[in-house]
Amino acid sequence: MTKTVNLTEKLKHYFGFDKFKGEQESIIRNLLGGNDAFVLMPTGGGKSLCYQLPSLLMDGTAIVVSPLIALMKNQVDVINGISEEDGVAHYLNSSLKKAEIDRVKADIQSGRTKLLYVAPESLNKEENVEYLKSVKVSFYAIDEAHCISEWGHDFRPEYRKIRFAIDEIGKAPIIALTATATDKVRTDIIKSLGIEGCMEFKSSFNRPNLYYEVRAKKSEDDTNRQIIKFIKQHSGKSGIIYCLSRKKVEELAAVLQANEIRSAPYHAGLDSETRSRTQDDFLMEKIDVIVATIAFGMGIDKPDVRFVIHYDIPKSLEGYYQETGRAGRDGEEGICIVFYSKKDLKKLEKFMEGKPVAEQDIGRQLLQETEVYAESSVCRRRLLLHYFGEEYPKKNCGMCDNCLHPKTKIEAERQLVTTLLAVKALKENFRQEYVIDFIKGRGTDDIKDHKHDQLEEFGLGEDEDPKIWSPVIRHALLAGYLKKDVENYGLLRLTAAGKRFIKSPSSFMIAMDTEFKDEEEDMEDLGGSAVFDPELFAMLKDQRKKTAHRLDVPPYVVFQDVSLEQMAIMYPVNEQELQNIQGVGAGKAKRYGGDFCKLIKTYCQEKGIVRPEELRVRTVVKKSMQKVKIIQGIDRQLPLDDLATAEGLDFDDLLTKIEDIVYSGTKLNIDYFIEDVYDDDQVDDIYDYFMNSETDDLDTAMTELDGDYPEEEIRLVRIKFISEMAN
Repeated sequence: MTKTVNLTEKLKHYFGFDKFKGEQESIIRNLLGGNDAFVLMPTGGGKSLCYQLPSLLMDGTAIVVSPLIALMKNQVDVINGISEEDGVAHYLNSSLKKAEIDRVKADIQSGRTKLLYVAPESLNKEENVEYLKSVKVSFYAIDEAHCISEWGHDFRPEYRKIRFAIDEIGKAPIIALTATATDKVRTDIIKSLGIEGCMEFKSSFNRPNLYYEVRAKKSEDDTNRQIIKFIKQHSGKSGIIYCLSRKKVEELAAVLQANEIRSAPYHAGLDSETRSRTQDDFLMEKIDVIVATIAFGMGIDKPDVRFVIHYDIPKSLEGYYQETGRAGRDGEEGICIVFYSKKDLKKLEKFMEGKPVAEQDIGRQLLQETEVYAESSVCRRRLLLHYFGEEYPKKNCGMCDNCLHPKTKIEAERQLVTTLLAVKALKENFRQEYVIDFIKGRGTDDIKDHKHDQLEEFGLGEDEDPKIWSPVIRHALLAGYLKKDVENYGLLRLTAAGKRFIKSPSSFMIAMDTEFKDEEEDMEDLGGSAVFDPELFAMLKDQRKKTAHRLDVPPYVVFQDVSLEQMAIMYPVNEQELQNIQGVGAGKAKRYGGDFCKLIKTYCQEKGIVRPEELRVRTVVKKSMQKVKIIQGIDRQLPLDDLATAEGLDFDDLLTKIEDIVYSGTKLNIDYFIEDVYDDDQVDDIYDYFMNSETDDLDTAMTELDGDYPEEEIRLVRIKFISEMAN
């Protein structure tokens, strides 16, 4: 194929487009000329066309290495859909039966097949390598090429072997394509594929139509409510919700379905037929929302995804950028919301334990960048682009939560000088955390081992607000006074501008980070007097007293204070809504809920209170396997210490789970264990205490009972008491 071909004409003929996007034409001409290429093009930029069109124009069959069966199927359908005959595109992977493989090979031999999609695992199989030696290969396209690099967000070891397979099959041009890659990942890809000296095509990472927002992740119920409210406000629009675990995908999809949202789960644990059907239903708009693990979305050709929600904070900014890039590929509205909590970050760090040290180190660095993105008050677009080595010229993009609601800036000229002096004193050889410890004057073992506590710059900033140093470093990186050496574990280095700033400082304004509280702290806030309706709370307490008096039990047996406080916030008016309240399970809602719901309903009518729309969220019963096993174990009268060992729990943790179960309204009989371990008279004393006490608080019980009984015994008797009296 000569370079003089009218590509615009061919583009119109095959794909119906009048003109190329960005650098598509240059990339295609480079490939037609028999040259290798590295293509960095954000999602929605039209990467696929860069190898699809040339494959239709060149002699032979193009081999496209692609990581996911779903992606292959989608792309094969697209190409065959625009072709006059079947078999122009095929895929070869583990999902095919022998007869299907024979048909693929027959189409290739006949010269009909111009594009063959293969998974890296299939490409590396000996029998496939042998077969492909007999095929005239026009070129190799390595899609989602970031999978080659351990520094990428979706590392696949099989991708590292691609070059060996290519050398066996036969030489042809190689084009590597990815939507996300830092300079480190780009270098890694080019080196691994052996295409040093190739033409490089890099498009801007800026997607001006995407809106970025980070929300605090509080309780599960609150997050579900926010998501349902958001989807209902964008009714009929397509969206993807990403969760890190398959279990969460299934649970959230069930909640959405219960709330009449057309949705389906998608993860690698589902059979291929279900996954294919779900993907097709989404593309054909039979469903609006997909709840998925990251297994969904790579290369999916749906231009009108209007929102992407991350239920959990992603493991890396590359992954986050690529997943958000699936919104608004047509250039229209694209809303990207991520829910963030410190707790999730700690969970992801824990997952790394047991991995090789080098892998843990890379993983932690990637996580730190995600934490920076979530907590920083800087323009999110600017942060994202900076991460990928691109500078965003504007200070305010007007399309992220930080720019729409900017924080007040403070002067940090002095603090920046302190930071730059610290980096210099440490000979530009340490990471951010070490530098901050050094500035604060924290004599950690590491700092003492290096004798850095003896340097005069040690503790230069110990009198400053300790929370200021992370944002100072972040702003200094964005302003170009510091740079992070990713090749060397993220060490902080001074730039020429940073050295000049030390000699001649000037005003340096920064915004402090957003503080994210843990879930437990938020629940404490929820019960604060400034939040709930005090008049309704007083009426609910009165109702509780009446119910308790009628049943001859202490008031807390009916509902705890925290439950009443939440009722005075959320105004539940039926049993279903009552089960959204902390500490209220189906049993309690049924047994005590009627009078309380009636009172709340009347109160709302009399006061003209419009209950928040999101409270009309239906929940689904969660099947917690561990709780089921605990209940079954107690039903079989297993000793509780044996039950704790079997479930991999400390005895205290087991008691906490049993308390959750009985406080939510499930009756459990643990008499067999108490009678076997404790004296009857002691048990009666503790039981009588709870019967006559105004509170079930453990510390109060310990004090009132004069410390005569161990905490464990008091907890066990309290479980027995609540189970018998409240349930």
